[in-house]
Amino acid sequence: EVQLVESGGGLVEPGGSLRLSCAASGFTFKYYGMSWVRQAPGKGLEWVSGIDGGGGSTSYADSVKGRFTISRDNAKSTLYLQMNNLKPEDTAVYYCYRPTGDVRGQGTQVTVSS
Repeated sequence: EVQLVESGGGLVEPGGSLRLSCAASGFTFKYYGMSWVRQAPGKGLEWVSGIDGGGGSTSYADSVKGRFTISRDNAKSTLYLQMNNLKPEDTAVYYCYRPTGDVRGQGTQVTVSS
């Protein structure tokens, strides 16, 4: 069974940092491009960042470029999202997402507030 399990969310003050992790299982992780998507309260899903299977190519939404960094450890089948200089508008549930097959985890809540 394909599973994606996120962790690392929480409450942080504006300007703070968090590191999200996504543990993948049930498939050969290194063969798949992966993404992070988020859903803010009352809004639809928003793509945040993506990375190819080898980790050599990354892309970001304009809203997070320069603040967030996506990475992966294929030996550990784990995807990461380092989030720096967080803003209140980053508040959302963050999901690990495998575009192939439209697979998404259960999400982890990130709240940015003073």
